[in-house]
Amino acid sequence: MAKGARYKVPFRRRREGLTDYRARLKMIISRKPRLVVRKTNMYVIAQIAEAKMDGDEILVSAHSKELKKYGWKYSCKNTPACYLLGLLIGYRAVKSGIKEAILDIGLHRPTKGARVFAVAKGALDAGLNIPVSEEKIPSEERIKGNHIKEYAEKLFSENPEEYNKRFSQYIKRKARPEDITKEFEKVKKKIIVELGG
Repeated sequence: MAKGARYKVPFRRRREGLTDYRARLKMIISRKPRLVVRKTNMYVIAQIAEAKMDGDEILVSAHSKELKKYGWKYSCKNTPACYLLGLLIGYRAVKSGIKEAILDIGLHRPTKGARVFAVAKGALDAGLNIPVSEEKIPSEERIKGNHIKEYAEKLFSENPEEYNKRFSQYIKRKARPEDITKEFEKVKKKIIVELGG
């Protein structure tokens, strides 16, 4: 009698690289809300989600595009923007009565200093309790955008043409990359005043 193939076809969302079902099951069993962080080509989205029988219920959400209304003229998916997004979602979660969440980074690799951990740091600073290793969180200098500032200054002095090409989008928005750390502090302060008070 011939035996059938023993190969098991993974679930569709796993095949498409969208869901890690093992990790998801662990998070659901914890019964805690999840801080879901997802990246698109231009933005980062953060949501506090709770698993229900008929699918996830989104309790609070924030989109890095919202940073523009606070005066952010730089990339909406770099490390400083991710931290600011974390502040937004963190304050909104705390105001909604959510005190803790577990970080759900999907299929992103948990690399040290990754942008998803900058979001977690922002949410932590807003008062949301998230279990995350300190060594995974980007350095304070990186969160402020110091690496972008230093690179821009070096590039401008060595190759102005390449500087104009590399930072053309910033220049178009009248945003100097050398000022990113100052602008970061301004936007951070606005978010704290509006949502943290």
